[in-house]
Amino acid sequence: MKTSILALIVALGLAAPVWAQDSTGSGSSLSADETSDLLRRDDPDNSAERGPLSSQPGSIVVLRGLDKVTARTRDFEVAIGDTVQFGALSITAQYCRKRPPEETPETYAFLQINDRRTDGFGVDVEGEQIFSGWMFASRPAQNPLEHAVYDVWVIDCRA
Repeated sequence: MKTSILALIVALGLAAPVWAQDSTGSGSSLSADETSDLLRRDDPDNSAERGPLSSQPGSIVVLRGLDKVTARTRDFEVAIGDTVQFGALSITAQYCRKRPPEETPETYAFLQINDRRTDGFGVDVEGEQIFSGWMFASRPAQNPLEHAVYDVWVIDCRA
């Protein structure tokens, strides 16, 4: 056990100069000018140099919901600006966009999700907003809905 720990420490000590060299940028394949050009293209205030976006915003978000208690999934469509009910959740789609097939595929949507509440007698009271943000179809775990009973994720964005 002690020898394996000692070997690990020695290996990390030998690898540290290589990591330090890579973090300083000397091992990078881009020059400083190329890097600054890339950063300028991503600047939201510099949209004239970036050119038009290749994708168009959609009007319908396709979502998939999972009820963890019953283990059933349901696909549903939400028009932009509309609200749909999924179990105790109220899901409002604010925006969606899908990249064209010739680019790296990505579909993303801005959603607001409220957990509806009742007063104990079945009368709805004001719920709590449990999610407000972007969801990405290719990375559902990046900005997940964290709920004990339900999971919701983006499938598609349609025009």
